[in-house]
Amino acid sequence: MSIYAELSKLNILSLVIIATVLGYYLGASGIILWKHLLITLLGTAMTACGSGALNHYLERETDAFMARTKNRPLPAGLIKPFEVMNYGVIMVLIGVLVLVTQVNMLTGFIALLTAFLYIVVYTPLKKITWLNTSIGSIPGALPILGGWTASAENIDAMAWVLFAIMYLWQHPHFYSIAWICRKDYAEANLKMLPVVDPDGNSTIRQIFWHLLLMIPITSLPFIQGQLGLFYLTGALLITSAFFVSALPMARNRSDKSALLLLKGSVFYLPSLLFIIIIDIGVL
Repeated sequence: MSIYAELSKLNILSLVIIATVLGYYLGASGIILWKHLLITLLGTAMTACGSGALNHYLERETDAFMARTKNRPLPAGLIKPFEVMNYGVIMVLIGVLVLVTQVNMLTGFIALLTAFLYIVVYTPLKKITWLNTSIGSIPGALPILGGWTASAENIDAMAWVLFAIMYLWQHPHFYSIAWICRKDYAEANLKMLPVVDPDGNSTIRQIFWHLLLMIPITSLPFIQGQLGLFYLTGALLITSAFFVSALPMARNRSDKSALLLLKGSVFYLPSLLFIIIIDIGVL
């Protein structure tokens, strides 16, 4: 069970669950059908777990070159590749089937599109171009749309704002990880930005460019009238704190500073969800 748990990438799954709940809650305007939400989370989680396993399968050779991944199940020889591939494909198909039959066709399509972009597009691009992070942030942001469509059964302007927030958030999050692990990525010949940009200038620009864009984008739900003043105040505060957490990395570009930014990014999403829930409750 521990092997399959690692193959399922539970750390990424937790972010997918948070994003899906956030999208569902807002799409339903705070009215939660708990059984329906749980079914949505089940289908989404199964698809995400299967995608994670297929990512392990495709990256089994490069994982063997990196210190932080060489002990993963496949490079460590704890499980056979065809077992991982079978598990991944079955989980993705069942997850999508659950969403199509028990939620709606649109949500099932978004889950399948997410898996396709993550496995077939993003994973191979890591060996080709540093733009893999920007492209990979698309499937990373789609679960929030899936949560929205599960409850609202459509995609409107607010749903795209949520998608944009999630898309922008991933850049400082993953660039901080890539900076900390840049030596590992270089050993595996993966074209992450900190590998092709050893002095860090482009990495810092990308981080702050996306953080700056998050400030006006997070204000849009208030401007559109979807959320209230409590949300605007709280969202601007945590987005500003997120921005501030990146300043030490801009100054010294150390692993310690990158870790601070990473912690700020992990704090951000659940905090945003908490603020939105309170705002809707107050309204």
